[in-house]
Amino acid sequence: MSAENRLAVCSWSLQPDSPATLLAHLQTIGIPRVQIALDPIREQPSVWGSYLDACQEAGITQASGMMVTAGEDYTTMDSIKLTGGVVPDDTWEENLAHFKENIQVAKDLDLKLVTFHAGFLPHEPSDPNFAKLMDRIRRIGELFGEHGIDLGFETGQETAETLKAFLDQLAMPNVGVNFDPANMILYDKGDPIQALKALAPYLKQCHIKDANRTLEPGTWGEEVTTGTGQVDWNAFFSTLASLGYQGDFAIEREAGEQRVADIITAKTFATPLIPA
Repeated sequence: MSAENRLAVCSWSLQPDSPATLLAHLQTIGIPRVQIALDPIREQPSVWGSYLDACQEAGITQASGMMVTAGEDYTTMDSIKLTGGVVPDDTWEENLAHFKENIQVAKDLDLKLVTFHAGFLPHEPSDPNFAKLMDRIRRIGELFGEHGIDLGFETGQETAETLKAFLDQLAMPNVGVNFDPANMILYDKGDPIQALKALAPYLKQCHIKDANRTLEPGTWGEEVTTGTGQVDWNAFFSTLASLGYQGDFAIEREAGEQRVADIITAKTFATPLIPA
C-alpha cells in the first residue's frame, strides 16, 4: 500500500459543524480518508445523518472511528486524571450507554477500529481501581468484539510499561493501542520510540502529531506543528518499518488556529517517511 493510502485525517482536528464543512476541508488537504468522531453522529443525527452518503458521493473512505467519554476535564493534569475515560464511577453508566450506541454508528460506517482514552491506568495491580478498570475495559472490549470491531487505547496518560502490563493481563486480541508519539511527550511519560517498541504487539493505528516536553513537571507539554517538535520522526518510522507495521497513520492537530494548513504541513512532512 502506498504512503498516501495509509494517511487519514482526524475529523475533530478540523472542528467541523457539518459533513459539508468536513468534506470541504478534506478536499483542500488532499487526503480522502478520515478517522471520524462518532459522538457528533450519535448526538446530532439531524446534522450528521447524511454523513455516509456525503462521503460516498465525494469518494471519502473511513479509516477508523473515535469517541470521547462523558465528563472529561482537560484543564489540568490533575483534573483529567480524576475525570478521564471510564475510571470515574459517576459517569460509568452514561459512558457504557454511549459505547453501546456508538457501536451501532460504527457498524453503520463499517468501521473495524474505534479509539478512545480509557483514563489513567493504575500502576499497580493492587490498586483498587485496577480490577475495576480491567472489568470495565473487558466489558467494553467484548461488546465491540461481538461486532468485529477493534478498540484502541490512546497512549500517553501512563507509561508504556504500565499500559503494556495492563494489556498483557487483559489478553483481548481486539483491544490494543492507538499510538500517539506526541502524547508521550505532552504527558511527560517517557521516550516515544522506546514506548513504541514496548507496545509493538498491540499497535492498531498511529497518530501523526508533534510536541515539546514541559519544563515544569506536572504540567502539559506543548503541541506543535508536525516536524517542529521533539518526536524523532526518522526513528519513529524506521522502528515501525522494522516491526512490519502495516496500519494507518491519522494526522491529528488539536492546537493552533490554522488547522488545515498545519495538517497539510504534516502530510507533506510525513508522506516521504512512511515505509512503502
